[in-house]
Amino acid sequence: MLAKLGEARPDAASAEAAEGSPQAAVAAILRQPSNADSAELFFIQRAEDPKDPWSGHIAFPGGRRDPGDASLLHTAIRETREEVGLDLGPGDLVARLPDVPAFIRSKRGVLVVSPFVFVMRSDVAPTLNREVATTLWVPMATFARGEGRGTYAFTWEDRPYELPCFRLEPGQKVLWGMTYRMVETMLEAIGLARVG
Repeated sequence: MLAKLGEARPDAASAEAAEGSPQAAVAAILRQPSNADSAELFFIQRAEDPKDPWSGHIAFPGGRRDPGDASLLHTAIRETREEVGLDLGPGDLVARLPDVPAFIRSKRGVLVVSPFVFVMRSDVAPTLNREVATTLWVPMATFARGEGRGTYAFTWEDRPYELPCFRLEPGQKVLWGMTYRMVETMLEAIGLARVG
């Protein structure tokens, strides 16, 4: 699986789109527990915050690029350390997936998010900052089997939308939007066909 992910490359259009737009990066972190058949993928649930457009969402750790960040890879590593206390390094990097545009616009344009896939080689408990309500590990096999696949209805700028989602246990947490698209890209990269 890691070898196939390592072959994933962002396309030229993704890289170009990010140049003039606000940028962010996230860390999709995989681990292979010794007592599990399937690799697991790490998610955060963002804390409720009326100023955050992704308040309460299931997401990968990450955030906006700071002027002091040497690269988007550095942004993903820094934000992960700040949000959940996990220390990733360039040696843990497996792949960079294609950039994903957000629905959120600013005066500078559409926010573009760069997802980086890492493998976590040690079992370290996360330490959450105020931006994160909780974390969860989800077996990749759950996504490959299409468990919890459905649609999520929401209203944005007074218009109703329905988008594909996964409903994750425990508690039927809804994974949708940009993070859903990133998970789908990972499944495609490792050769697992979509179910449903």
